[in-house]
Amino acid sequence: MAWNEPGNNGNDKDPWNNKGGRDQGPPDLDEVLKKYSDKFGGLFGGKKGGGNNKNGGLGGVGLLIVLVIAAIIWGLSGFYTVKEAERGVVLQFGKFDRIAQPGLRWKATFIERVIPVDIEAVRSLSASGFMLTEDENVVSVEFEVQYRVVDPYLYKYSVTDADHSLQQALDSALRYVVGHSKMDQVLTTGREIVRQNTWDELNDIIEPYNLGLIVTDVNFKDSRPPAEVKDAFDDAIAAQEDEERFIREAEAYAREIEPRARGQVTRMTQEAEGYRERVTLEAQGEVARFEKLLPEYAAAKDVTRQRLYLETMEQVLGSSTKVLVDVEGGNNMMYLPLDKLLDKHQSGQKITLPSANSIQDLRNKLGANASRNSQVNSGNDRFSKDRFNGGR
Repeated sequence: MAWNEPGNNGNDKDPWNNKGGRDQGPPDLDEVLKKYSDKFGGLFGGKKGGGNNKNGGLGGVGLLIVLVIAAIIWGLSGFYTVKEAERGVVLQFGKFDRIAQPGLRWKATFIERVIPVDIEAVRSLSASGFMLTEDENVVSVEFEVQYRVVDPYLYKYSVTDADHSLQQALDSALRYVVGHSKMDQVLTTGREIVRQNTWDELNDIIEPYNLGLIVTDVNFKDSRPPAEVKDAFDDAIAAQEDEERFIREAEAYAREIEPRARGQVTRMTQEAEGYRERVTLEAQGEVARFEKLLPEYAAAKDVTRQRLYLETMEQVLGSSTKVLVDVEGGNNMMYLPLDKLLDKHQSGQKITLPSANSIQDLRNKLGANASRNSQVNSGNDRFSKDRFNGGR
């Protein structure tokens, strides 16, 4: 039942402890504040209700405990950790104070603030767009730059936004280099030159700003002509690549042929030198043999002449495939297996012929029985000997 409902048996006491029933007005705000102030003042040793507080000492101890606990919490809240790859930029009342090194550190809470900065991570930015070349052609270029923070303080406070500044510097350097290069250089052969020039130009631009950054690499990702003329440029690039390929193939062929030709020249030179030495030595050997034969010929001319004749005939007949034996004074022919001799000669086997003494004995035996053939053969022998001696 509500406190002011009829039939409440006179319990019309309101929640604000106003005595006098429901006819009283709203409670006095100053009175309520004073009452609660007295309660909290007694807790911390103040006076309550205008009288003396007998528990003032107890209130002072409580205040001290609260302050100690607050100090402990404040001190513990100041510990923080800086990672190995980071450096902490410590601000004291918003002003730079120091650089915190990796490890467990402490800061004054509500007084100092720490901003961690990663100095080992490699970051990247890209720039792209249609750019005008020196020969007034339009190309689409995509570049990427990789960088790393080396000075956390300069990185955070030298400029408003170091990353955005680097982005603008990259775009400016790229457009400057492409604007001073021809289209063929940007699209084909001069890509490495454009990349290096862009890197140098970018370093020159960011150096005065002290961004606290170092550019580690610049990558030329892509360069292409506008879509309207892409097919024609693709054909031109393919032709240039074919030209380079043919040049490399020709150089490889030349490197292959040249050593082979040099080897053939060396071999032919050595063969010629060997042939010259062989002929010279053979000639010298023949001269030495005839010089040794001359005293023997002077001592016994007939015997020496006959022996030379027989030796010569043995060499001539030894390399011949035809053998004819004529029996003096008769019609009989000595049969020799010529077909077998020819087969042996064609197969490379050695054919053994009679020695000079055997031939001489055979001729002596056959010459006693035929006069007509002997005269003819004697004439032939003398003619052969005269030719041999004349050649000698």
